[in-house]
Amino acid sequence: MQTVGSGDALIVVDVQNDFLPGGALPVAEGNRIFGPLQRIMPLFPYVVATRDWHPKEHPHFKDYGGTWPYHCLQHTHGAGFAPQMNLAYVDEILSKGTMAPWHGYSAFENSDLAERLRGRGIRRIFVSGLATDYCVKETALASIQSGFETLVITDAIAPVNVSPKDEAAALAEMERQGVRFVTSDELRTAA
Repeated sequence: MQTVGSGDALIVVDVQNDFLPGGALPVAEGNRIFGPLQRIMPLFPYVVATRDWHPKEHPHFKDYGGTWPYHCLQHTHGAGFAPQMNLAYVDEILSKGTMAPWHGYSAFENSDLAERLRGRGIRRIFVSGLATDYCVKETALASIQSGFETLVITDAIAPVNVSPKDEAAALAEMERQGVRFVTSDELRTAA
């Protein structure tokens, strides 16, 4: 069991319409994260929800030399948070990938998030959301590199899996870098 206390924060990565089935860049099993998220979000004293918030002209997209089709364009339905996510528990929304050259895979990229979390007394970060093999992985690795103890909630994440082994490779890389893993059922609040 992991006890969630005042020094803990939850980062919910990119739970947006475009990353869910039917969206522009869907995570096939993306809907599986909502049950765990509903259970764990109320446990945390501080919750950050990230969102891709891309301008149309961005090196992230194929039309501008990048890898990806258009997704999560600023002020579109696809960039909106999924209606299944309860924003009442979110303390902060962090927009990422808002300008070149930053792609916005990590919540810590081109932001002062680490300093702000430390200023709140946060020492341990739990990461959830979409997608395991991209933004979840990069956020967890950046959290470790920023000096936070970092745990990924394995039943509250789901992969894109462009290649079938991408999720396994991402989990292995996170483990090599010191990220630990927990399930939503293993979390509880301090009594």
